Amino acid sequence: MSVQHDFDVLVIGSGAAGLTAALHLADHLNVAVLSKAELHSGSTYWAQGGVAAVLDQQDSVDSHISDTMDAGAWLPRPEAVRFTVENGPSAIEWLIEQGVPFTPDPDARQQSLPYHLTKEGGHSHRRIIHAADATGRAIEDTLVTNTLAHPRLRLFQHHLAVDLITQQKLGLGGNRCLGAYVLDLASGHVEVFKARFVILATGGASKVYLYTSNPDGASGDGIAMAWRAGCRVANLEFNQFHPTCLYHPKAKSFLITEAVRGEGGYLRLPSGERFMFDFDSRGELAPRDIVARAIDHEMKRLGLDHVYLDISHRDPDFIRSHFPTVYERCLNYGIDITKEPIPVVPAAHYTCGGVITDIQGQTDINNLYAIGETAFTGLHGANRLASNSLLECLVFARSCAQQILSQAQRVAEVPDIPCWDESQVTDSDEDVVISHNWDELRRFMWDYVGIVRTTKRLQRAQHRIDLLKQEIAEYYSNYKISRDLIELRNLAVVADLIIRSALLRKESRGLHYTLDYPDTLPEARDTVLAPLNYPWPQQQRN
Repeated sequence: MSVQHDFDVLVIGSGAAGLTAALHLADHLNVAVLSKAELHSGSTYWAQGGVAAVLDQQDSVDSHISDTMDAGAWLPRPEAVRFTVENGPSAIEWLIEQGVPFTPDPDARQQSLPYHLTKEGGHSHRRIIHAADATGRAIEDTLVTNTLAHPRLRLFQHHLAVDLITQQKLGLGGNRCLGAYVLDLASGHVEVFKARFVILATGGASKVYLYTSNPDGASGDGIAMAWRAGCRVANLEFNQFHPTCLYHPKAKSFLITEAVRGEGGYLRLPSGERFMFDFDSRGELAPRDIVARAIDHEMKRLGLDHVYLDISHRDPDFIRSHFPTVYERCLNYGIDITKEPIPVVPAAHYTCGGVITDIQGQTDINNLYAIGETAFTGLHGANRLASNSLLECLVFARSCAQQILSQAQRVAEVPDIPCWDESQVTDSDEDVVISHNWDELRRFMWDYVGIVRTTKRLQRAQHRIDLLKQEIAEYYSNYKISRDLIELRNLAVVADLIIRSALLRKESRGLHYTLDYPDTLPEARDTVLAPLNYPWPQQQRN
């Protein structure tokens, strides 16, 4: 007999978005939070730079909006940008109330809060509030501590959502989400989690690429589950490659924060020559898509494995105090950043598209919400502005929670749900198929759907993903599921959506750069994909 759980709200994901929503809901509703590994395993914990918000009197909401629109190649939705930016300061105040130890600035006189603000690429003002160079860790540690202490919050670590349960899937009629089937990784059994509301906060899909700054769990689970359930997605061709990840054979996915360039770091060739001003008048402070393409261009032009990021001209004490995490990690690999440059390469970093939502996080399916990197809110457009990601998590998690609380009294209990049936499958003795397909997918995505694209490369990728999806579907139908199989299945769905989206965009804009269509079209339009033959109510469409 399968285990069945029943909650008011099921939050799938334990990063900044998921825990913020859970903490706002738990005073009033019974909330379950799923984490497929430990609570700290998501991308939030590894975010170094900080949170962008208008906190300085010399800064303004309009300036932050303008920077976001410009970085996003004028594709962001103005209403989503304004909503996010205007709610930024109150989101920061909430984090401070929760106990996040942001870096103070005793000399601050022009700020509404006495904290040090740094500047990052694409920003016209200092507006990045941070906790040294480990802001994500400080936020995640604080939210986890407060979540563990809350009596109405249940945390389920090592629980991986397999698929959403909807009325439509059960043949009940209607357009409501009822919960999820969830694999308990410890027992190997699939459990039923019933919930009146479900929030997808599973992060992005950068693990679809061979080289990424993201942790292993960034496999696009929420996007894939929402698509299979009938939700539309948008702008998945815009995959942000962070320009500066540490290049070292033993350094797995270590990001060199944007703030190193914000505080005066130079990008150099092996000869010591700076090159960014050949590509953009802002030099190293250009938006990430421009910097990543410039590095990619120079690496290909000169046959390099990497370039260098150099901040050694700054005072050593300044470097050690502002970038203690980067300093210590690089020193572990024999690189003293106070004396020598850091070898860096671009790596897949952030999924700018996702599941289409409104500003409350509502998807196309009733009572199903998506927040954080999983969602497409319209904030990022064709390229995310640095440090707007954590801001989006906080603002939309609070908005989502407020919407759920306003609806809670009117939403009926969930009916009985059938247990997971694995009577027709067997244990696999062919796991090599999973590892081979995983490796093949990530390699052709890197080669064919990377920083610079062509139609021919995309078509080759489409052909390969079509074959892989068939193989994965056959395997999924015959063998018991595992974490590796679920993540591979999800990555294949998201890879297919990325490729299809990229083929539809006949221009170069932001993070999508194609040699076949190098110009930008005069009108900025979103790329929207819809599952075939899904009967949405008309009022649910955005």
